[in-house]
Amino acid sequence: QVRLVESGGGSVQAGESLRLSCVADAPRRTFSSYAMGWFRQAPGKEREFVAAISGIGGGTYYEDSVEGRFTISRDVAKNTVYLEMNSLKVEDTGVYYCASPADSLVAGTRLFYRYEYDHWGQGTQVTVSS
Repeated sequence: QVRLVESGGGSVQAGESLRLSCVADAPRRTFSSYAMGWFRQAPGKEREFVAAISGIGGGTYYEDSVEGRFTISRDVAKNTVYLEMNSLKVEDTGVYYCASPADSLVAGTRLFYRYEYDHWGQGTQVTVSS
């Protein structure tokens, strides 16, 4: 059983920052061995990839529009993955979801795809206004 709980969403002005957190409650998993990802879904749109961090090796991957503004990281001691979001834009608005694959071998460019993820959090709302 894997439970993911996001927090840190809110309403901000364009140009401001937010940090999202996702705590993984997974007693039978070694947190550092599994990739973690962030996706977002705007109203009326498909859920899209934002960022991911591999398990072993810890490589990071970003969607083009957030590259250079967002940073994904993990704190193994706290079983937590973060998404630091700077220079927020109106188009960053949406519900942000934390996710993780069931297979520890899912890594690299596979992390861009929703179907590679088996465990999802409930989401946290981010609203950016101009």
